[in-house]
Amino acid sequence: FPPAVFPLSCVVQNYSWGKVGLESEVAKLVASGDPLVQIQPDQPYAELWMGAHPRGDALIRDNRIPQKTLGQWIADNPACLGAKVKDAFQGHLPFLFKVLSVNTALSVQAHPNKELAAKLHAQFPEHYPDANHKPEMAIALTPFEGMCGFRPVEEIVSFLQNVPELRALIGEVAAEQLERSGSDDPRGVSAALRVCFTRLMKSEKKFFVDQLNMLVKRISQEAAEGKDTSGSNGELLLRLHSQYPGDIGCFTIYFLNLVRLEPGEAMFLGANEPHAYLHGDCVEVMACSDNTVRAGLTPKFIDVLTLCEMLNYTPAPSSSKILPAAQSQLDPHVYLYDPPVPDFTVMRIEIPASIKLYLISAMDSASILLVIQGTAVGTSTAAASEMSLRRGSVLFVSANESISLHLSSPEGMLLFRACCLL
Repeated sequence: FPPAVFPLSCVVQNYSWGKVGLESEVAKLVASGDPLVQIQPDQPYAELWMGAHPRGDALIRDNRIPQKTLGQWIADNPACLGAKVKDAFQGHLPFLFKVLSVNTALSVQAHPNKELAAKLHAQFPEHYPDANHKPEMAIALTPFEGMCGFRPVEEIVSFLQNVPELRALIGEVAAEQLERSGSDDPRGVSAALRVCFTRLMKSEKKFFVDQLNMLVKRISQEAAEGKDTSGSNGELLLRLHSQYPGDIGCFTIYFLNLVRLEPGEAMFLGANEPHAYLHGDCVEVMACSDNTVRAGLTPKFIDVLTLCEMLNYTPAPSSSKILPAAQSQLDPHVYLYDPPVPDFTVMRIEIPASIKLYLISAMDSASILLVIQGTAVGTSTAAASEMSLRRGSVLFVSANESISLHLSSPEGMLLFRACCLL
């Protein structure tokens, strides 16, 4: 039998928004996992891709295995996915597991549902490379902030009344329509919200740049005078404007919730949910897709019409975006993040220092295991030899295989495991 549990060497993406050098959690994990890697102090280390995505297929670190990459190995050994997963996802690993280190904001974006993805891919394959949906979930490793979903209407109305530059862009008619929409008519609220947001995103470039400059000047003066600018969301506005001057995305802070996650807290982003990560480090898992519809805070291709058409215009408080982890009934060291989609689930495994032998249990799904802290020697009947695990180690675990961890660190261990629980 070829080994069915093996270490991976994963692809780093150096996108410009990433944290730089050893400021980046991605860089720290890579450096710790492979001491031979040289971290460039002025290079951004934005994402670590743990999976079989064609643009970032992980290399197999086991010279007894003829296949070079995880994608090739799964293609040759599809049973490793587990029977149900293999059938449901046509022999492909259904998720991509990542670590993100965010220094400056990512674009305001949303991911299409399956129906829209198929349509966009057929019409514009150069911008929408596949026909899959892309729900995603982020779990904070350090304090993490992002924008996600539309704010409760009363918060948006309050900004419309406190930020005249915003009101000017949206126009009096649309602003009043939102102000008059009542909570007893959710469809009316969503319709009014759609009109307001679309008016904003489609405003004339010269007009919105003028309004943005006026707003930034006003907030800067108020801040310099020591005034409270929270009624205009001043601090976030100035931060985003310094990162993306003159970008329409700066105004989205008045529509979207600001979500702050403490380490271990998660947020789930369903299809058509507008979002933008702002700062911090997280592990992220998503359905295997590259479909992203962007509309601001980015130099990339933007598709405002599609975005405004597709969004979910249901207002909700930021607290509703946080997905709680449930402690496993079977193992008190395991916390489950189980989102409302079949494509992926993540387990956080916390092993206290008092435990010296721990079993990573078998399940009917392939999984990817990431070590965030602690050291251990891993043994498995399905691995060719023992594996030394430390911070930054990544393992592929075939379905129905288990691993015994012999812990050797005084501080216990923290691991994340991505899988598919059908």
